[in-house]
Amino acid sequence: MSDILETIDTLYAALDARDGDAMAACYHPEARFRDPLFDLRGAEIGEMWRMLTSRSKDLRAEVSDIRVTGDTKALAHWTARYTFGERPVVNEVRAAYRFADDARIIDHVDAFDLTYWAGQALGGLPALVTKMPGGAGLLRRKVRRQLDAHMAQSGG
Repeated sequence: MSDILETIDTLYAALDARDGDAMAACYHPEARFRDPLFDLRGAEIGEMWRMLTSRSKDLRAEVSDIRVTGDTKALAHWTARYTFGERPVVNEVRAAYRFADDARIIDHVDAFDLTYWAGQALGGLPALVTKMPGGAGLLRRKVRRQLDAHMAQSGG
Protein backbone atom coordinates (compact mmCIF):
# COMPACT_ATOMS: atom_id res chain seq x y z
CA MET A 1 0.00 0.00 0.00
CA SER A 2 2.78 2.47 0.82
CA ASP A 3 4.33 1.82 -2.63
CA ILE A 4 1.03 2.75 -4.30
CA LEU A 5 0.76 5.96 -2.26
CA GLU A 6 4.37 6.80 -3.08
CA THR A 7 3.76 6.32 -6.83
CA ILE A 8 0.71 8.59 -6.76
CA ASP A 9 2.54 11.24 -4.73
CA THR A 10 5.51 11.04 -7.11
CA LEU A 11 3.27 11.35 -10.17
CA TYR A 12 1.61 14.56 -9.02
CA ALA A 13 4.75 16.07 -7.50
CA ALA A 14 6.33 15.57 -10.94
CA LEU A 15 3.29 17.14 -12.63
CA ASP A 16 3.51 20.11 -10.28
CA ALA A 17 7.23 20.40 -11.13
CA ARG A 18 6.39 20.06 -14.86
CA ASP A 19 8.68 17.01 -15.10
CA GLY A 20 7.22 14.78 -17.81
CA ASP A 21 10.13 12.34 -17.63
CA ALA A 22 9.52 11.67 -13.93
CA MET A 23 5.82 11.23 -14.65
CA ALA A 24 6.56 8.73 -17.43
CA ALA A 25 8.68 6.68 -15.00
CA CYS A 26 5.57 6.12 -12.84
CA TYR A 27 3.96 4.02 -15.60
CA HIS A 28 4.56 0.39 -16.49
CA PRO A 29 5.71 -0.08 -20.14
CA GLU A 30 2.39 -1.82 -20.93
CA ALA A 31 0.23 0.80 -19.20
CA ARG A 32 -2.98 2.28 -20.53
CA PHE A 33 -4.25 5.82 -19.88
CA ARG A 34 -7.74 7.11 -20.66
CA ASP A 35 -9.48 10.42 -20.15
CA PRO A 36 -12.09 12.40 -22.12
CA LEU A 37 -9.41 13.41 -24.67
CA PHE A 38 -6.95 10.51 -24.81
CA ASP A 39 -6.79 6.72 -24.98
CA LEU A 40 -3.07 5.93 -24.85
CA ARG A 41 -0.82 2.93 -24.30
CA GLY A 42 2.79 2.41 -23.32
CA ALA A 43 5.27 5.11 -24.32
CA GLU A 44 2.47 7.36 -25.62
CA ILE A 45 1.53 8.11 -22.01
CA GLY A 46 4.93 9.56 -21.16
CA GLU A 47 4.89 11.57 -24.39
CA MET A 48 1.50 13.03 -23.48
CA TRP A 49 2.80 14.15 -20.08
CA ARG A 50 5.99 15.53 -21.65
CA MET A 51 3.92 17.50 -24.16
CA LEU A 52 1.55 18.87 -21.53
CA THR A 53 4.26 19.77 -19.02
CA SER A 54 6.45 21.42 -21.66
CA ARG A 55 3.64 23.68 -22.87
CA SER A 56 2.58 25.20 -19.56
CA LYS A 57 4.84 27.62 -17.74
CA ASP A 58 2.52 28.15 -14.75
CA LEU A 59 1.06 24.65 -14.24
CA ARG A 60 0.33 23.78 -10.63
CA ALA A 61 -1.02 20.38 -9.60
CA GLU A 62 -2.29 19.04 -6.34
CA VAL A 63 -3.54 15.57 -5.42
CA SER A 64 -5.94 14.86 -2.55
CA ASP A 65 -8.29 12.24 -1.21
CA ILE A 66 -6.05 9.30 -2.17
CA ARG A 67 -7.73 6.03 -1.29
CA VAL A 68 -6.12 2.64 -1.77
CA THR A 69 -9.04 0.32 -2.54
CA GLY A 70 -7.28 -3.03 -2.79
CA ASP A 71 -3.89 -4.62 -3.27
CA THR A 72 -3.49 -3.07 -6.71
CA LYS A 73 -6.11 -0.30 -6.95
CA ALA A 74 -6.49 3.29 -5.82
CA LEU A 75 -8.65 6.37 -6.34
CA ALA A 76 -7.73 10.04 -6.03
CA HIS A 77 -8.84 13.55 -6.78
CA TRP A 78 -6.41 15.95 -8.39
CA THR A 79 -6.56 19.54 -9.50
CA ALA A 80 -4.57 21.22 -12.24
CA ARG A 81 -4.34 25.01 -12.44
CA TYR A 82 -2.73 26.62 -15.48
CA THR A 83 -3.11 29.21 -18.18
CA PHE A 84 -4.18 27.97 -21.62
CA GLY A 85 -3.40 30.77 -24.06
CA GLU A 86 -4.58 33.69 -21.96
CA ARG A 87 -7.34 31.77 -20.21
CA PRO A 88 -7.05 30.53 -16.62
CA VAL A 89 -8.07 26.89 -16.25
CA VAL A 90 -8.87 24.89 -13.12
CA ASN A 91 -9.45 21.25 -13.98
CA GLU A 92 -10.90 19.02 -11.26
CA VAL A 93 -10.19 15.37 -12.02
CA ARG A 94 -11.28 12.08 -10.48
CA ALA A 95 -8.73 9.35 -11.09
CA ALA A 96 -8.76 5.57 -10.81
CA TYR A 97 -5.57 3.52 -10.96
CA ARG A 98 -4.49 -0.08 -11.11
CA PHE A 99 -0.89 -0.95 -10.34
CA ALA A 100 1.52 -3.61 -11.57
CA ASP A 101 3.52 -5.75 -9.15
CA ASP A 102 6.36 -3.19 -9.23
CA ALA A 103 3.94 -0.44 -8.02
CA ARG A 104 4.02 1.35 -11.36
CA ILE A 105 0.71 2.34 -12.90
CA ILE A 106 -0.66 -0.23 -15.36
CA ASP A 107 -4.08 1.39 -15.85
CA HIS A 108 -5.07 5.03 -15.23
CA VAL A 109 -8.48 6.53 -15.94
CA ASP A 110 -9.09 10.27 -15.43
CA ALA A 111 -12.63 11.65 -15.44
CA PHE A 112 -13.53 15.31 -15.83
CA ASP A 113 -16.22 17.41 -17.49
CA LEU A 114 -14.96 17.89 -21.05
CA THR A 115 -17.46 20.63 -21.87
CA TYR A 116 -16.58 22.61 -18.74
CA TRP A 117 -12.84 22.21 -19.45
CA ALA A 118 -13.30 23.29 -23.08
CA GLY A 119 -15.26 26.33 -21.95
CA GLN A 120 -12.41 27.41 -19.68
CA ALA A 121 -9.56 26.56 -22.04
CA LEU A 122 -11.06 27.33 -25.44
CA GLY A 123 -14.06 29.57 -24.86
CA GLY A 124 -17.77 29.28 -25.50
CA LEU A 125 -17.97 28.02 -29.08
CA PRO A 126 -15.58 25.03 -28.69
CA ALA A 127 -17.37 24.11 -25.48
CA LEU A 128 -20.68 24.10 -27.34
CA VAL A 129 -19.13 21.95 -30.08
CA THR A 130 -18.41 19.22 -27.49
CA LYS A 131 -22.18 18.94 -26.90
CA MET A 132 -22.98 18.46 -30.59
CA PRO A 133 -23.12 14.94 -32.06
CA GLY A 134 -19.53 14.03 -32.91
CA GLY A 135 -18.20 17.27 -31.43
CA ALA A 136 -16.17 15.66 -28.65
CA GLY A 137 -14.60 13.40 -31.27
CA LEU A 138 -13.48 16.43 -33.28
CA LEU A 139 -11.74 17.83 -30.20
CA ARG A 140 -10.16 14.45 -29.42
CA ARG A 141 -8.80 14.15 -32.98
CA LYS A 142 -7.34 17.66 -32.83
CA VAL A 143 -5.59 16.93 -29.53
CA ARG A 144 -4.38 13.57 -30.86
CA ARG A 145 -2.83 15.31 -33.89
CA GLN A 146 -1.00 17.63 -31.51
CA LEU A 147 0.35 14.64 -29.58
CA ASP A 148 1.38 12.87 -32.80
CA ALA A 149 3.23 16.01 -33.94
CA HIS A 150 4.95 16.27 -30.56
CA MET A 151 5.99 12.61 -30.71
CA ALA A 152 7.33 13.03 -34.27
CA GLN A 153 9.32 16.09 -33.24
CA SER A 154 10.71 14.50 -30.06
CA GLY A 155 11.38 11.13 -31.71
CA GLY A 156 8.99 9.44 -29.22
